[in-house]
Amino acid sequence: MSSSGNSKVNVLQQINHFWSMLDDLCRDDPEAYRKLIEKQMKEGADLSAAPELHSCICTDILDPNRGQLYINLCSWKRVPAPQHPGKPLPLCVGKLETEDKRGQGPYTVLDVAVNPGLLKEYKPDETEMNRLYMLLLNFVQQQHNLKLSQQYTPVSPRSTIQDLHRRLGFQQWPSMGNKADSEEEIACQTPASLLQKISSLHTEKEEEILIAPEPAEPKKKNLIQVISSTLVQPQRPEYLLEVRPDAEGSPRCVELTVELPKVSNMSECQLRISKDDVLLEVEDVYHLLLDFPHLVDEDSATAVFNKQKRQLTLRVNIL
Repeated sequence: MSSSGNSKVNVLQQINHFWSMLDDLCRDDPEAYRKLIEKQMKEGADLSAAPELHSCICTDILDPNRGQLYINLCSWKRVPAPQHPGKPLPLCVGKLETEDKRGQGPYTVLDVAVNPGLLKEYKPDETEMNRLYMLLLNFVQQQHNLKLSQQYTPVSPRSTIQDLHRRLGFQQWPSMGNKADSEEEIACQTPASLLQKISSLHTEKEEEILIAPEPAEPKKKNLIQVISSTLVQPQRPEYLLEVRPDAEGSPRCVELTVELPKVSNMSECQLRISKDDVLLEVEDVYHLLLDFPHLVDEDSATAVFNKQKRQLTLRVNIL
């Protein structure tokens, strides 16, 4: 028998032992058994619940590059409630992303989830909600090294529910297939995860939370405790932006040279150019948004990547 086969046999033996223990508990202490099952079912239901969008605010990014930031505030049963006012606020943070889905220029989106009970408590109190929003703005500034306007506007969200779930790390469980597939799936699970999944089958939705790695400890005490994050902070690469003159000394084109030591191929780069700015992204690695010193003809843009120097050079004519 292969090592994979042995592993499955061992897991099935553990599951059998686990069910035997449950049977003993049910026979010897029915009340304890009932409480255990009820607890597992409640936890399974809470863990399988999807994050729900509560509200969205928009503010201006002032530095290092100007732009707009949309913060989606969500309620999520997976996030624990604050222990008391003196303790940090637990929250789950999604990945900071730049989008341009409406052809109105790039904007940045961040999803933040808190316990539903907190939002239910704050909802009637405009002052408390304002304090929460301001706390989130300060948190984003510290977490992403951004300078944000302290003025915000409640707006309609620009993200779809699917994008919000993806950035927060939430996915649905795949449905059970035939019996052979089910046995294969069971053989690859631990008893604890099996019980959680079985208990969650009693809920209306079969969903699973994919918990991202815990972030590093903060350097100083904060008012916010990040309990889960899909955050991958891209770096701002070194660059040189120059205006090249023509023979008569008039501005002719803009040349941007960017150092990309972690990039090996041009295909890894995403370039978006408008008349007044350029956005360069390498997923989870680099992010650079710059304003051109002059309006440019985006159709004239050419980009060359030097593999030896790991350097990208963009040239675009000035209008």
